[in-house]
Amino acid sequence: MPDQKTRTDATSPLALGPADRVAVVAGSGRLPLDVAQGLAALGHAPLVVRVRGEAADAAAFGGFDQEEIGLGQFATRLPSLRRRGITHLVLAGGIGRRPKFGEISVNWTLLRNLPRVVSALLQGDNGLLSILVNGIEREGIRVVGAHQVVPDLLAPEGTLTRTEPLASDRRDLRAALKAAKAIGDLDIGQGAVAIGGRVVALEGIEGTDGMLDRVKGLRGHGRLAGKQRGVLVKCAKPGQELRADLPTIGPATVDAASAAGLAGIGVEAEHALILDRAQTLARAEASGLFVVGLPRGVVP
Repeated sequence: MPDQKTRTDATSPLALGPADRVAVVAGSGRLPLDVAQGLAALGHAPLVVRVRGEAADAAAFGGFDQEEIGLGQFATRLPSLRRRGITHLVLAGGIGRRPKFGEISVNWTLLRNLPRVVSALLQGDNGLLSILVNGIEREGIRVVGAHQVVPDLLAPEGTLTRTEPLASDRRDLRAALKAAKAIGDLDIGQGAVAIGGRVVALEGIEGTDGMLDRVKGLRGHGRLAGKQRGVLVKCAKPGQELRADLPTIGPATVDAASAAGLAGIGVEAEHALILDRAQTLARAEASGLFVVGLPRGVVP
């Protein structure tokens, strides 16, 4: 688990120099493209490393220097990334599964770190990410968060839409935040839904979209019948490796929350990402939902 200094440093923006080059390891979802485009806008053309079976196809990253790797090839490709001048690396997007031992390519780098690799595969998601990040940095490439190289992705504190949460929504935000922190402490998930002051759903292996689909189906449940509104809250896990897997929302999250009958979404300010921010907030406005950046640990 990262120490407190690492977690603090991982929230600070990074000033890239002219000799620096960033590799974006692209998993699923919109985040890898947002990071690549954000870096390009800042004058730093990234190398996009697409994870086979997870990332969008090559056409989605048209115009960027790119390559594809299998999930089990990562450790063996680090020396080639160094030779290509990569100084920094961003882990962006989702990975739906862990590699099987038979898929893992072996070289001296991997053998030297084999005990850590075995330990990582047996740990929860946060432990796996921490060991992965530390292993990459031991090979001379600095791992940075998407928010450090593209700070505009971070959710600021305060209400981000014209629609404001009601007093009843604040109660739901408090309940959902407390629950999300509790499951995060167990390394289970990052989100929770509260309706009418009580928690009705926790994020598990199915992810946020799956949880919201469950909430949609629960609207007819006897204990929820007649109850309106409700909120989704996403926050970082306590002690989380902040350079990877920060909580994320985007236009699809807004659509799913609206379909579930919720009134709004709360995310932990400065510890959550908003993808395609303009579109996400416009979609929320059109649906009558609020989006709010919650101060860390406290809902006013």
